[in-house]
Amino acid sequence: MSFLNYNQINEIRENIVSDEIELKRNYRVKKNKNQIQSVKNSLVDDYIDMGWEIEKEFTTKTRMKKKKSYLEEFKDDVWCQFYELGYRNLNCCDTFALPFNKCEEKKYIDIIAINEETVFLVECKSSEKPQKAPSYKTELDSLRLKIEGIRKVIFQLFGKDIKIKYIFATRNLRLNIDGEDIKNIEQSHAFYYNDNTYSYINNLIKHYKSASIYQFLGLIFKNELINNNKIEIPVVQGWMGKKKYYMFSIEPDLLLKIGFILHRTKANDVEFPTYQRLLVPSRLKGISKFIDGGGYFPNSIIINFNSDKKNKILFEPASSKGSSKSNIGILKIPNAYAIAYIIDGQHRLYGYANSKYLNTNTIPVVALEGLDSDKQLSIFMDINQNQKAVSPSLKLDLEEYIHWDSERADSRLKALRSSIIKYLSNEQGSLYNKISIGEDVSLLSSAPFEKALVKSGLLPSAKNNQYDKSTIIGSLYNINNNKHTDEMEKARYKIVQLINNCYELVEEGFFDIFNREKYFILSNRGTFAFITLIGNINVFLTNCEELTYSTNNDVRFAKIKKYLIALLTGINNLSEEKEKEQLSLLGAGADIKWLRLFQSIINESFPQYDPPELVDWKERQDDELQNTGRTYGIEIEKHMKKFILSNLEKIYSDKWDLEIGKIKRDCVSRALEEDEKNHKEGLNKESSDWKEMFNINDYKTIIEKHWSKKPENDNTFVSFEEKFSIDVGKGFNSKSEKVKWISIFNSYRNLWAHEGSKEKRLNREEVQFLEKIYNNFIS
Repeated sequence: MSFLNYNQINEIRENIVSDEIELKRNYRVKKNKNQIQSVKNSLVDDYIDMGWEIEKEFTTKTRMKKKKSYLEEFKDDVWCQFYELGYRNLNCCDTFALPFNKCEEKKYIDIIAINEETVFLVECKSSEKPQKAPSYKTELDSLRLKIEGIRKVIFQLFGKDIKIKYIFATRNLRLNIDGEDIKNIEQSHAFYYNDNTYSYINNLIKHYKSASIYQFLGLIFKNELINNNKIEIPVVQGWMGKKKYYMFSIEPDLLLKIGFILHRTKANDVEFPTYQRLLVPSRLKGISKFIDGGGYFPNSIIINFNSDKKNKILFEPASSKGSSKSNIGILKIPNAYAIAYIIDGQHRLYGYANSKYLNTNTIPVVALEGLDSDKQLSIFMDINQNQKAVSPSLKLDLEEYIHWDSERADSRLKALRSSIIKYLSNEQGSLYNKISIGEDVSLLSSAPFEKALVKSGLLPSAKNNQYDKSTIIGSLYNINNNKHTDEMEKARYKIVQLINNCYELVEEGFFDIFNREKYFILSNRGTFAFITLIGNINVFLTNCEELTYSTNNDVRFAKIKKYLIALLTGINNLSEEKEKEQLSLLGAGADIKWLRLFQSIINESFPQYDPPELVDWKERQDDELQNTGRTYGIEIEKHMKKFILSNLEKIYSDKWDLEIGKIKRDCVSRALEEDEKNHKEGLNKESSDWKEMFNINDYKTIIEKHWSKKPENDNTFVSFEEKFSIDVGKGFNSKSEKVKWISIFNSYRNLWAHEGSKEKRLNREEVQFLEKIYNNFIS
């Protein structure tokens, strides 16, 4: 029964704008991040006192601007989304309200958007910065009853055939997915529209333009009836293996309405695994032009009917059968949103959305029924394996579903890492919505999380089904549990909770560090360093027997917490010069340097925390140690050259250089190149002597080739074999084993030869090796 009178109906309609010119003007105003107002010049100072700024001055008036409040900006952003989706009936004021009972009690609506088929009522909540949401229990407890009353009003205004959806929209607010507020929204048959939804719809509008409305309605009204019109299509039913399929033709407009694309986005997380990329706008435009020019696609679009008990497809076979095992008949399809998942052919289908043949052409379809997302993913990957390369982010995202049940341990661990990263981004912790997953681009890349989980020790390493024993200590994954799925889920829970606890420590106790983008924590370099550090501390405490695999999560975090507090306090106390030096590090290896910085800060407060890689790093920063190693290296090389040339002359007399002809030619070429370089650089140097151009590999070749040769009648001669056979613990039987030290020496030479660089340096063990070789020569 209606309860609006004529005046009430008029009042509501007057607050809904349908005039295109006024809508465009409102759109421009709402799209601007600032409020704009023209005021008399005499009032400018008063406006400045109220927080306004001058944008442009005119003769008698001044245009002022003021940044919108974060709530006002959010409301305007959502309003603009509906305008961009094609809605041309929208509220024009911020005080729009609808009665929900005969007592004329009203509920304020931030946005109302109306087209021929749907009405959306939107309530907006927002925060200036990301945070946990307060409780909305009071207003949501009564939401269902209010919506029922508002529904009657909408039916009275726009007719009973229109679809209605109430949207509870939030920005920068993390609602507990299992909390009472979400339950109230679901019980009210409303839609929860969070940051992920907003971002996804923006992407839809960007990529699908005016065609985005189809996917949008499928998202919001999934599995709800579009209308009561029946869809009955003649089909051929067949079998492939044990899977039933249907072949038919359908109008693009109809398939667009009942179709849905499982894009790789967190807005579709309840459907995981999802697998589709957003389509390419330029390609879509080209396809529409191709169709309108008479072009067509003879290959079929592949779909899966995602029917449930309420919306189930029904095949009615014809009374007679031909000679084929296939059946012909009528397929009855529920006229419901998002009932047909598009596995392959989204570009072809959406190319029709803006075509003049949208309602008159029919397109071929192969339809499967009841495939779960894993099977759809498998078909998609099979079809597209030779198509455009999958992006690293999308590939990492898909790995969970491709490898989760793999027979190989290394593949399962890859799937587990993928799953952990997605849980970190999707759970209501400090990293919520901060990680780029699939098609969703965010503050942090998923790649450093993957790299950190590999290096951290929180998970073991494996090759095929062989685990690396050195990576088991401190691992939160029990390699002895043969119930792989159970163990993967346990490990995921432990690791996600530990990492979330550590990031929440930063957010709650060191907010200035957490809130600073591209700083030591919320950055890609910082991600790798921080998560690897968490695992490294866990391994250290396990070796100290303070933690075990069975330690509960709260105790584990409590043990690690003091080390992280030392780190964060140390970051706050970094000198301006040191901070600038670290933040300016770029390129490969910068993340490792940040990890070493983090470890060294903790080591200052806890000297017992001194992991081997930190010890190694400190040694390589020790200038005195580098000078010692460099001195040994230079002397070894001098001794090698002097001894080799002397021996060659003793063996071959003045023809010695002919015995090493190829090496001489190479040295002459190097000398000429050196002379050319000096000339081009304007250096007035003497011509280079080819005998100064030997390298270590040349020496090794000469030694091996002339290994045991001696001059005649010289009993005091020391052969290359006698001089250069040095046991370095790599075997000492064959010639190659006896000169193995030369290859090692050559690799170390690259470390001590770069005097001005701290990238390639020696540790203590390497200097001791050089000392051993040096002592062997001078003894």
